Amino acid sequence: MPADLDPGLLSYIYVEIALRDEYRQSRGRFRASGEPAQLRRWERPVAYRLEFGDSVPESVRQRDRAAVEQLVGELASSTGHPLRLLPAGRALGGNFHVLVLNEAERRAAGPRLQQLVSGIDDVTLNVIANLPRSANCLVAAFARGGDHVYTDAVAIIRAELPDLTRTACYHEELAQGLGLVNDSPVARPSMFNDAHEYARLTGLDRLLLQLHYDSRLRAGMSEQEARPVITEIAAEILGAAG
Repeated sequence: MPADLDPGLLSYIYVEIALRDEYRQSRGRFRASGEPAQLRRWERPVAYRLEFGDSVPESVRQRDRAAVEQLVGELASSTGHPLRLLPAGRALGGNFHVLVLNEAERRAAGPRLQQLVSGIDDVTLNVIANLPRSANCLVAAFARGGDHVYTDAVAIIRAELPDLTRTACYHEELAQGLGLVNDSPVARPSMFNDAHEYARLTGLDRLLLQLHYDSRLRAGMSEQEARPVITEIAAEILGAAG
């Protein structure tokens, strides 16, 4: 964590990560945003389901599943929210789907995604099918009915990635899909920073997740509504950590 981290700085970092949009949908595409956003998170328990394309060897599947199971435990501990990884072999079920696919499998994944995520939109399907080579992975979380409460999510991880890069994708996308939607250079040391200096959740990231799932916050809050509460929670968290 930053040596100078205090409630004001933690609050500022949190607002940049949780209450700013990294992308906005515009004219059928996702475009870089950074605009103010309302707080989004899960209210129901999150059941992660890990699915591998046929191209992924069994040895890699076993190793990645063990790593993701450990990660889900860390996320559950940080948020205090019920999170679990479903057993291997579940073709359906769960509400947070993590697909590890090679290039050809990802481009052909549209029908499978429609089966897993009811009502998934064409723009998201197009972004997944045409993921630029500069992007190692992505996550899309969906809130139905305009209430900013997530109901389901899908993360796409490139199967071709080296082990360390694939691990970094699991950490970033499974955490980001819980509602920390933006990246910012002010978040250091953190996964939520485009510098990609860290492959795993940091102490700062765990504080941000803890803050995000505090019961005093609620989905749909604007920055103006949430900021006094955020400052209060940040002070308590840092006081307990100190």
